[in-house]
Amino acid sequence: MLCGLLCVPGGVANFFSSAAQAQQSNQTPIVVQPGAPGQPSKRLPSSTTAKLPPRSYAEVEFMQGMIMHHAQAVEMTALIASHTRNKDLRLLGDRISSSQTDEIKFMKRWLTARGEPISMAMPDMQGMGMPHHSMALMPGMLTSEQMDALRKARGDEFDHLFLTGMIQHHNGALTMVKDLFDTAGAGQDAELFDFATDADNSQRAEIRIMQTMLKKVPEEKQ
Repeated sequence: MLCGLLCVPGGVANFFSSAAQAQQSNQTPIVVQPGAPGQPSKRLPSSTTAKLPPRSYAEVEFMQGMIMHHAQAVEMTALIASHTRNKDLRLLGDRISSSQTDEIKFMKRWLTARGEPISMAMPDMQGMGMPHHSMALMPGMLTSEQMDALRKARGDEFDHLFLTGMIQHHNGALTMVKDLFDTAGAGQDAELFDFATDADNSQRAEIRIMQTMLKKVPEEKQ
């Protein structure tokens, strides 16, 4: 038998290759489900097949609302260049504007890929004595009166209004993330989960930065 294998070109290699393939084909595939942070992974039956989680309407609403939320933050940062000379605030504004503009693009792509509209459908409030813009505000967003005051302010007054307003704004975003994950069935999409988690972490860090900066700014004049 050995002579036969040696005499045939590639006989030994083909023999062991075939044996290895046969061994591999007899092995049962291992399917592992990663655990949540701090939790162990689980070994699943070999018959388990990957399935995308069903899309939650709460996820769509979260993305649509966060686009609107981010857009106001970018609008606020656009005022910095002409309203203050505070270098630290300018650097912070550039950071917020850049990150949230990129995140808006991501959220729009996420919605478009799933065939969902970019904008949130607003209820018709005619006849109820309530303007549309008052119903459109997401948690933490500045009112039209707050935005008008920010546009009119300059120097230290602007710095104070901007920092207090953006802290309010960021806290609202944290509320939106919490509400998302508190909703049954929501937050299962991997891309959305990563985005919401990163947004939560980055906005908490920026709130701490702004709280420190606020201590160095004189309070607004009454």
